[in-house]
Amino acid sequence: MFKALSNPHRLALFRRMLACCSPGTVCPVQGELSVSELAEGLRIAPSTLSHHLKELHQCGLIGMERRGKRVFCRIEPDAVTALAQLFSPPEHQPECKP
Repeated sequence: MFKALSNPHRLALFRRMLACCSPGTVCPVQGELSVSELAEGLRIAPSTLSHHLKELHQCGLIGMERRGKRVFCRIEPDAVTALAQLFSPPEHQPECKP
């Protein structure tokens, strides 16, 4: 997940989805957030965008669903939980003292 998010374009895409989506839902921008809506303002080629979304999907950060000619994206809730747990203090270790 961290490798996928280390790319600035993938991080921007993921943050854009986080900002408008509850985990596990499809984003509500005029009904849903499609790949073309995600791409707005990123100034990258469609093939590059497709590659970045594929990387986010393969590592489990996002889900993708094709409906007709359009593809819609959503944040995967288990991925967000896993990332949050990495930044939570360990339960079985004493806290660090200054």
